[in-house]
Amino acid sequence: MDDVFVAQVMSEDLYTVTPDTLVEDAAKGMMERGIGSVIVVEDGELRGILTNTDFVQIVAERRPKDQTPVSEYMSTDLVTADPGDSLSSVSRTMLDHGFHHMPVTDGEDGVVGVVSTTDLTAYLSSLHA
Repeated sequence: MDDVFVAQVMSEDLYTVTPDTLVEDAAKGMMERGIGSVIVVEDGELRGILTNTDFVQIVAERRPKDQTPVSEYMSTDLVTADPGDSLSSVSRTMLDHGFHHMPVTDGEDGVVGVVSTTDLTAYLSSLHA
């Protein structure tokens, strides 16, 4: 997998929100799109990621979802991938950190995609098909 790159498997159709988007609205968008994360951007810059795992905490805390902004729950200490990174190194990083989603950025365009465990599984299953 060292000769397979993130750009070959990442999802480029991103759902982005701003830090002040309400978690209820973010959740609805995720459900409508059948995805497990939203990328949080502000002024074109990556600010965080909110994943389906974060919603476990949101539900457990029973805070008003229609009044709580994404910024209260999004992860901001991000590790990102580059489109040219090898799939094996990104997979290792995701395993080491326990990530299921990793934003993909490049120097010119900012956030250009996200790679998920679903993307990795789909790629691996295509090898065996």
